Amino acid sequence: MKNGRPEAQGLYNPGNEHDSCGIGFVAHIKGNKSHEIIRRGLEVLANMDHRGATGSDAKTGDGAGILIQVPHDFFIHLEIKVPESGQYGTGLLFLPKSKRESDLCISILKEKCEEEQLEVFFYKRCSCRFKSTR
Repeated sequence: MKNGRPEAQGLYNPGNEHDSCGIGFVAHIKGNKSHEIIRRGLEVLANMDHRGATGSDAKTGDGAGILIQVPHDFFIHLEIKVPESGQYGTGLLFLPKSKRESDLCISILKEKCEEEQLEVFFYKRCSCRFKSTR
């Protein structure tokens, strides 16, 4: 061990170390999906708290999250009619609380999708209330 870092091994190279932290990455090398990968991704996210990656900046919306594969089988289980796996994308929007304003946002989204020759074939509004843990 040199300078408190392990020797180069496997995919690890101590030459890639630097002072700034940035992202965490958890994946199965063969692309297998599992709850364990999500659990570990959330653990990485929690460990990024020291750099302010908490989503708690209400002014800029800056924060952090996890990126996952499209849960195609889950949508099928919910009986949501979706195209073949890999033929569509998903998104998560945080809309204004006002119904009028959120309707406007959805309208603009649909309009922009049409301009790009994309189809919005399903969306669901949820009214979630999150409580700060701070």
